[in-house]
Amino acid sequence: MTTAAPGTRRHELAAFLRSRRERITPEQVGLPRGRRRRTPGLRREEVAQLSAVGVTWYTWLEQARDIQVSPQVLDALADALLLDPTERSHLFALAGQADPHPGAASPAVTPALRALLEQLEPVPAAVQNSRFDFLAHNRTFGRLFCDLDALPREDRNSLWLAFTNDDFRTAATDLPDLLPLLAGKLRASMAEHLAEPAWKALVRRLEEASPEFREIWSRHDVVAPGGRTKVVRNAHVGLLRFAHPPRGLGPPPGPPRVPSAPLAADPGAGAPRLLGIVAGERAGAGL
Repeated sequence: MTTAAPGTRRHELAAFLRSRRERITPEQVGLPRGRRRRTPGLRREEVAQLSAVGVTWYTWLEQARDIQVSPQVLDALADALLLDPTERSHLFALAGQADPHPGAASPAVTPALRALLEQLEPVPAAVQNSRFDFLAHNRTFGRLFCDLDALPREDRNSLWLAFTNDDFRTAATDLPDLLPLLAGKLRASMAEHLAEPAWKALVRRLEEASPEFREIWSRHDVVAPGGRTKVVRNAHVGLLRFAHPPRGLGPPPGPPRVPSAPLAADPGAGAPRLLGIVAGERAGAGL
């Protein structure tokens, strides 16, 4: 996988900040609108005020100037711009900094939904958004295809795993059918998000990492959402069969993406054994 040049990253960061600033109304952050507002969304001075940074310094960021930005300032900007967890991760990645508060819970995943995932044990269950990022999962699902918890947040995405992760690819018994299916579903979903940097960044990252993805993506095929039965070759317990429901949950208000319904498996004998293995590993590690 190639690494983007610093200048490219700065321009992507500048564009991302502008796009997030322009989508927020003053009312959303408790500021008066005023009578003479020509700028869509917030003004640069307002973002600087909300994040407690200098106006000139923030302006330089949006101009892609070659300046250093600390994790603490990025943290403040993420809060000021109301970024969701995926957007926050993208912001830190573009700036080349480590997030001081990684693993923040997605606002799209309510406590009740998290409780449901846990109650479904030993059935593997997960929640995804329309970009196929995993927003939450229970313990069994965390070891169904690969060790999901061991991966960086930006790698917890079905397409990224299917095209680049060896463990995931080994576990997927239908990989030749799965790859064009996932790419087609992503392209269909992306029609409503073409201008959003996080979506473009995912596609660009996949194109840089996987010739296989580039070839499939170039076909411009689209696939409608739908449920299907999957068979997973789990490294610990062998074959597991489960069903992916055809519809997602209703969209929450605001920035969070639409989560899908939990991915429910046929418990069988394998799922409890897998849960036991996961629980044993965690107990051994003192978790």
